Amino acid sequence: MDGCLKLRMGATSVRRKPTTTFLPLLFSLLAAVTAFGQGRGPAGPPKTPKEQAPIDLTGYWAAVVTTDWRWRMTVPPKGDYQGLPINAAAKTLADTWDPAKDEAAGEQCRSYGAPNIMKAPGRLHITWADDRTLKLETDAGKQTRTFSFGAPVAGGDWQGASQASWDQVAFGNGLFSRDVPSGALKVVTTKIKPGYLQKNGVPYSANGVLTEYFDVIKDGAGEYLVDSITFEDPMYLTAKYETAVTFKKQADAAGWNPTACTSR
Repeated sequence: MDGCLKLRMGATSVRRKPTTTFLPLLFSLLAAVTAFGQGRGPAGPPKTPKEQAPIDLTGYWAAVVTTDWRWRMTVPPKGDYQGLPINAAAKTLADTWDPAKDEAAGEQCRSYGAPNIMKAPGRLHITWADDRTLKLETDAGKQTRTFSFGAPVAGGDWQGASQASWDQVAFGNGLFSRDVPSGALKVVTTKIKPGYLQKNGVPYSANGVLTEYFDVIKDGAGEYLVDSITFEDPMYLTAKYETAVTFKKQADAAGWNPTACTSR
């Protein structure tokens, strides 16, 4: 503040130069902070993403279908695009949907890509592939998603390239601040093979960007995994597509039933 301290006395503000004791006091404070940091010894190697995890996502999870039941539990008829912000080009393509053609082309997994797979009813199995990589497997369609905290995989397949990070929040006292992980996993997925945003042929393009936040919530009824989904596709969507899906933690692998993709 122009090298001065500002004091407020009632409704009047006055300025004065710092007293001669202010600078020595400041130097003493900084010396104490430095000594405290040095007294802790070497910081050691940085923690891995697995060690930093603020929540435990691992285990088996079963879908709790409480939203969009009609579009998730059954295959909607051609032309049923309610709630999807699609443009005219997307509608034109969706109106030509033919599951037999997808089967003949070996494209039965078009609705099992990253933008839609989490809405499929079924179970998930999440594990750490290594200290920097989470692996999410679905029994619906036998799909595997890889969430990398380092360089993402190449992409180009149904699950694309997923970059993961622990959602960060900043805090501080005005002098010192740092980032610490909060209770969510953020995953951004790109380079996805074109597929269906809904099983009845609603398309998404390779230009789509999928952003997800995975949270774990506990209550008296159990432990839940919530995936908050935002998908953007300048080729086929007129606005962001947003939804959320929920899974309940299972004690073991009971009910885990990997099944192949189907177009119908």
